Amino acid sequence: MNQINSQYLIRAAIKCANHMKISISISIYDAGANLLAFQKMDGALLGSIDVSLKKARSAVLFQKSTDTLGQLVREHQLESIEQTNDGLILFAGGEPISFNGTLIAGIGISGGSAAQDKEIALYAISELNKTNMVKD
Repeated sequence: MNQINSQYLIRAAIKCANHMKISISISIYDAGANLLAFQKMDGALLGSIDVSLKKARSAVLFQKSTDTLGQLVREHQLESIEQTNDGLILFAGGEPISFNGTLIAGIGISGGSAAQDKEIALYAISELNKTNMVKD
C-alpha cells in the first residue's frame, strides 16, 4: 500500500500560498476518502474549511480534478450530482494524486480564486513528486 507524506504536501501548499500572499485551507484525503490531514492558515476564511475538505474528497471519489469533474457534469447534463456524496465541489482546487497510475490521495485547496487554488494544489503535488516522498 502506498503512503503519502501529507505533511510535506501541506508545507508545500503553504509555501506557495505565502508566495501568492493568500491564506488557504488545505485538506488531504487517502484513496479510501478518509481525511489524512488538514491545515487552515491564519487569515483563511472559515468557509474555506468545508470547501477544501469537499474538493479533496470529490477528487478522490471521482479520480478527477474538481474542475474536470465540473466540466463533465455540464457537458453531460448531470444536474444535481453535486448534492450526492454529502456534497461535491465542481470547480478548480481539488486534485487527485496518483503513484504508478494508481490513485493514492487527493488534495483540496480553498481560500484564493479557483485558479489560484488549482495552482497551489498542482504545485504541492509537483513538489511531492520531485522529492519522491511517496513510499511503498
